[in-house]
Amino acid sequence: MAESRGEQDARLQELWKKLDSKKKGTLDLPALKKGLQQINHPLKDADMLIRDMLTECDINQDGQISYDEFVRFCKGTEKQLHDLFQTIDRDKSGSLDRKELSLAFERSGVVVSNARLDRFFAYIDKNHDGTIDFTEWRDFLLFMPTHSAGLKSVLSYYTSTAKLSAEGDVHMSDEASSSFGTTLAFLKTSMFGAIAQLVRPPPAQAYFIHPSESEEEELDMPESTTITRPESNPKTKTFEQHTAEDVAVEDDPHMPIKPARRKAQDAQDEPLKLTDFVPDVGYFIAGAVSGITSRTATAPLDRLKVFLITQTGQSKAAIQAAKSGAAVQATKHGMNSLTNAVKELWAAGGLRSLFAGNGLNIVKVMPESAVKFGSYEAAKKAIARFEGHNDPKRISGPSQFVAGGVAGMMSQAVVYPLDTLKFRMQCDTVAGGEHGNRLIWSTAQKMWARNGIVSFYRGLPMGLLGMFPYAAIDLYTFETLKKYVVNRNMKLYKCKNEEDALPGNFTMALMGGLSGAIGASTVYPINLLRTRLQSQGTASHPRTYTGIVDVTRQTIQGEGLRGLFKGLTPNLLKVVPAVSITYVVYENVKKALHLH
Repeated sequence: MAESRGEQDARLQELWKKLDSKKKGTLDLPALKKGLQQINHPLKDADMLIRDMLTECDINQDGQISYDEFVRFCKGTEKQLHDLFQTIDRDKSGSLDRKELSLAFERSGVVVSNARLDRFFAYIDKNHDGTIDFTEWRDFLLFMPTHSAGLKSVLSYYTSTAKLSAEGDVHMSDEASSSFGTTLAFLKTSMFGAIAQLVRPPPAQAYFIHPSESEEEELDMPESTTITRPESNPKTKTFEQHTAEDVAVEDDPHMPIKPARRKAQDAQDEPLKLTDFVPDVGYFIAGAVSGITSRTATAPLDRLKVFLITQTGQSKAAIQAAKSGAAVQATKHGMNSLTNAVKELWAAGGLRSLFAGNGLNIVKVMPESAVKFGSYEAAKKAIARFEGHNDPKRISGPSQFVAGGVAGMMSQAVVYPLDTLKFRMQCDTVAGGEHGNRLIWSTAQKMWARNGIVSFYRGLPMGLLGMFPYAAIDLYTFETLKKYVVNRNMKLYKCKNEEDALPGNFTMALMGGLSGAIGASTVYPINLLRTRLQSQGTASHPRTYTGIVDVTRQTIQGEGLRGLFKGLTPNLLKVVPAVSITYVVYENVKKALHLH
């Protein structure tokens, strides 16, 4: 190493003083946590990982870490870290650049996108000089909790430490959770075998690494690298060195059985729980943010759509033009209807009228969009488990279609009462009438007085029936287009990771608009009938219906089949930009949260 033994002793002693802030000479769990907070270590608020670190450092297993244990452990750790650092450092420059780290990932079989590699590299490169020296490497990995072999464990450690919130919660993605354990084995295959996996996988149930001749030649490694660990002798209370030839992993009396391994052994006996399919909370956050953004931006168009849907009258000139096949005249009458609708809405309350119900819309769309995208990810996980491969990205086309439909139905059921209240409030917005919160409250009171809770769920079967195909078509179309573009970009630009081949925001907006337009047009008649059931008996829609059959009969009888598509134009004008904005924001928030 670059530093002398005396310098190393002094550094470790200084580190110990910072950890042992109360000067007790030993560290238990609370003291270790406080010490990590004192030095602002990434694990300072991760209680479970701190407990694992204590277990690993506590060689004699008395529940505390002594200075002797700490020093012996750190010195052994740093020696092995230095040897492995030299192995990765291909040009022997004493530092790792981005290319060397990228090649190390490739040799370990871990595919990492350029964007994620940049974030990972920048996180370790504390002085931001474009390279990682051994000091940065050592300090980052010294307390790395891991149980699995491979560079993926290092990535998992980075993922968890980078997602520690200010409140002390650890937010780990699916990838981090799947590759994390609950106990450590720093000096066994778990720790150094994990980093050594940069060049080759370690033998099963062993601490040591025997590279093949070709690997030795390629990596300039000694003929064998043996990873040892100081073991506690209960009789003499001293530390002894044991190599892998002497002790097997399962036979080590001083190494507790890893809960992660035990969990894996018992996994087949544990019944499945709904929580097994709950996705990362980031998907719900991304869905909520995207929904709020898109709905607010398109609120006037949504208001116009509802206004046109609730108008049951139709001019004789428009009907005659449609029957005679005069497309130009029919289009002209349609545009006049839009113009007149905008004028009436403006007269009812100006700009405020165009955004009537948007506050309620925001309250509604947060859980709706969050549940939709979160449920979609959960449904894909459940279907992947059912198909037997547990990979949501590999589910079949029909399964993906069903997952989208189920997600849409779940989101619709959650927010349906608010949806009904919004429609009825918009229909009660008239010139000189109530506005804002007073209108919301009075509308809710009227609904409750008329038929109680049933009023808030009127038309729910029709809503669920219409939402399933809409959400299924929308999500399926977007995901299909996205996969096509990603595969095309990977071939065209020779990308090795899907994240590097993701479509740009403009392309994503086009795909989202197309998928939304197809889905909305397909199920629009069902949406129209549902809206009329929800808004019946209001100032804008005085008609009443006995149910789904009756509203369908009255609509066709009074307005013909064209009546089932009344308001489709403003609906598409709203849906296309709304869905485009939703997907663009959703994908970008996912990217910001490192979700894939």
